[in-house]
Amino acid sequence: MFTLVHLNTPPPESLKSQVLQMVVDYLSDISPVSLTPSNPLYQLYQYVIGFEMHLYLQAMDSAIDSSAQLLLALDDLDPSQVLGFALYLPAQDDPEACSLAYMAVQTSQRRRGIARALLQQMISRHPHAELACVASKVAIFEAMGFQVLAAQGPQVLMNTRTYRSNGLLAVQDLAPIFHSKEVQQIHAYLLKQHGKRAMSDAEKQRDRLLDQMTQQAQALVRERLAQATVH
Repeated sequence: MFTLVHLNTPPPESLKSQVLQMVVDYLSDISPVSLTPSNPLYQLYQYVIGFEMHLYLQAMDSAIDSSAQLLLALDDLDPSQVLGFALYLPAQDDPEACSLAYMAVQTSQRRRGIARALLQQMISRHPHAELACVASKVAIFEAMGFQVLAAQGPQVLMNTRTYRSNGLLAVQDLAPIFHSKEVQQIHAYLLKQHGKRAMSDAEKQRDRLLDQMTQQAQALVRERLAQATVH
């Protein structure tokens, strides 16, 4: 079994490192850019998502009420082990609202109700909850009480209500990370390792994937909204 812990300050280093490792390991599952390890850009996006998560956890140390909140599912037998987590952002001026940023569960612990428990805990604190996911995962979140609102790039925007909150969210700006010296160094290393042609192909593959996911998201939203109109 597992125990849920809610944190509004940064987790201890041992737990933080496990959360960061899960974010990197499950990039394909939780990133809007669902690259697979076979794509040479995969390592680059692993660094970016890991650094973004690091910034969210670091910002929990601030006095801002709207900084990220972290829910951890810890192993009952060994509370030093993180089985799953959910990082969400409360809305600044709407205490009922929040947005799920990232959620992941260890592969070996899936189908045990951990993700559902994490979401239920979040919704109990902020009943007007929002998230974005790829089209293939919409049905999972519908079963947990979310409904489709709109397409948002390669993802589908879902909410516990039929409308979005107007509350502001303290979302991390990824532009500085992508333009950082570290990302440029990783890109240069990948370029040297794989060659210009392979990196160009990787970027085209990523763009095709995003186009495909965007079309899937739009098609699913049209389907769900049509169903809602009929009912």
